[in-house]
Amino acid sequence: MKKENLLYLLLSLLAVVGVSSCSETNDDEDTEYANWQERNETYFTNIYNTAKSNTDGSWKVIPTWSMNDSVATKATDNIVVKVLTKGSGSGCPLYNDSVRVAYRGQLMPTDSFPSGKVFDGTWTTEYSPATMSAVILRTNYVVDGFSTALQNMHIGDRWLVYIPYTLGYGTTDSGTIPAYSTLVFDITLLAYYHPGATIPTWQAKKNNVWIEE
Repeated sequence: MKKENLLYLLLSLLAVVGVSSCSETNDDEDTEYANWQERNETYFTNIYNTAKSNTDGSWKVIPTWSMNDSVATKATDNIVVKVLTKGSGSGCPLYNDSVRVAYRGQLMPTDSFPSGKVFDGTWTTEYSPATMSAVILRTNYVVDGFSTALQNMHIGDRWLVYIPYTLGYGTTDSGTIPAYSTLVFDITLLAYYHPGATIPTWQAKKNNVWIEE
């Protein structure tokens, strides 16, 4: 067989293998996110019902910041919070404030990711206040569910926040986050400040305007 013909045969075989591999990957992804909307709705409803039936204060159901209790009539008008650590700070961030937080965001559990696929965060291994990073965010620049959580947190709070897709990225994909995804955020509020607020001089110098306690 001529070298040219042998080379052509090898390239053809590689092309077939490549197409097959891509097809398998797509099939795996389709299986991973099959019935994704229905599964996410069921997942959030179960979390919501768990929180509503809890009486020890370790769970919270909080209406989205843009609604009051009388308007938030559906489960998906709320976020659900599992309190991991209760902070001691006074006051909460407002809608136009900036916050300093450590956080990690993930999806609901799946076969490939039993703890939920992580899509973003300020730490990559185990949670550790001594080593994890923090970022500064604007409370009104994040999705409604995240903003709602921030506006109800005190400094030192660490919450596991469940956000229905209606208060997250909705019905469209966002980067690696599929449409209809329940978002699960592990959030620790470290500091915040109110733009233009009158802060005592000693505190402004000590905290560089950030409220940290």
